[in-house]
Amino acid sequence: MEADLKKQRKLVQRLTCSVQNYDWGRKGADSLVARLCQLNSGAGVEPDRSYAEFWMGTHESGPSFLVKSGVQNGVSNAGGEDASFKSWLSKNPIVLGDNVLSKWGCDLPFLFKKQIIMEMDGFANPKKLHKLRCSVQNYDWGRLGHESSVAKLVRLNSESKIKLEKPYAEFWMGTHDSGPSFVVQNVGENVAKALSIQAHPDKELAKTLHKLQPNVYKDDNHKPEMALAITDFEALCGFISLQELKIVLQNVPEIVELVGTVDANQVLHINEQDGEEKVKSVVRSIFTQLMTASKEMTTKVVSKLTNRLHMESQVRPLTEKEELVLRLEKQYSADIGVISAFFFNHVKLNPGEALYLGANEPHAYICGECIECMATSDNVVRAGLTPKHRDVETLCSMLTYKQGFPEILKGFPLSPYITRYLPPFDEFEVDSCILREGASALFPAISGPSVFLVTVGEGTMGTGSYKDAITEGDVLFAPANTEISITTSSELQLYRAGVNSRFLQAL
Repeated sequence: MEADLKKQRKLVQRLTCSVQNYDWGRKGADSLVARLCQLNSGAGVEPDRSYAEFWMGTHESGPSFLVKSGVQNGVSNAGGEDASFKSWLSKNPIVLGDNVLSKWGCDLPFLFKKQIIMEMDGFANPKKLHKLRCSVQNYDWGRLGHESSVAKLVRLNSESKIKLEKPYAEFWMGTHDSGPSFVVQNVGENVAKALSIQAHPDKELAKTLHKLQPNVYKDDNHKPEMALAITDFEALCGFISLQELKIVLQNVPEIVELVGTVDANQVLHINEQDGEEKVKSVVRSIFTQLMTASKEMTTKVVSKLTNRLHMESQVRPLTEKEELVLRLEKQYSADIGVISAFFFNHVKLNPGEALYLGANEPHAYICGECIECMATSDNVVRAGLTPKHRDVETLCSMLTYKQGFPEILKGFPLSPYITRYLPPFDEFEVDSCILREGASALFPAISGPSVFLVTVGEGTMGTGSYKDAITEGDVLFAPANTEISITTSSELQLYRAGVNSRFLQAL
């Protein structure tokens, strides 16, 4: 029996994982998160429910469980018992490795996520099928009214009424000026919601918030995080430079109307030579004044701003930030988060680029698909662009007010098929593995645990003498000191989250 348990602890474990149904997710079968959840666990998809994030880890807000299948070809779940991933780790701490155990105890130190924020614009997704409303030509040789099969097509395509005495000759599908087609925009499907303007507390603040409001702040841990773009990805992140902020105040009078001339002039008259702390103090003051503006004033000023931008768009091209503000206003009208977007860097990631965020840094993910990894926490302090609980006072007091554009990680190659992303946090790193059909890759044994997510294709995962088939939607846990080999039967893409190798190598 003891030998079987030792053998089992060396095996890869299949996991069924949780989904978060935040309102900004896509609904039903349109959601790739819903598809991932269905493939992973066999759960049904509810057509009117939003599917936003797929969670892989031990956090109580979205725990994973070991698959009830016993041992099969090297993949195990403690003999088929229905066990939460966290409880299984507590009973089998050896799988985490000594280094992880000594620092974080009997728990996985990272939380792995697949996240898809709906496109702001339905036209932004080149792979999406779009319904067209087409044109008809009423040449006199066409059949009249309901006798015409072309008329029937028109009625079905556009729900137009058929005129009995009118000839219907040709149904045109294309772009020609004489009979153009139009994209039908399904508002309910294509309207997007950016994530809230938020920050995550450091450990000291997390402990305080959890103690004071445990129903809001679910744990006492910090939450540094990293987002790895799978598609084009947009975010607001960190404060713009002092020079950029001065230009904003000169060009956006609505902000001055909200914050007052005293705070605005403080920014306009301060310089970098006055010292970093003085600059941060001035930025803190004006940002706090903005975020605490009354609802009445905010509604008035956001309306004035958007009306002005719509008018000016007729005579000049808007800046990217101005266009973004109009996009946000469509989703969160009269929200202070709309106008506060001018204070933040507008970051655009290409697929394969990553953005990392430390504690107390403001950010808001706008649109795109990403793999996300973070310390095991669900603590979020929100202040704008959200229907959820806001804690404006805490957010304004906790931010670092560091200015400048964030670092973008390009990743570095571990092998021809594996790229690694190393943020400056001990808890996690992420590997991206893209394999062509018939290729193979090796993940060497390391002294910490790993979680693998298969997002595309099929193949085989091997550890020692064991092999097992893997496919899209599979999530697998590999114990510390386990070498993992991957071979493919089709093009395959997977991601690995693990403890930061810099931390493991430094010990």
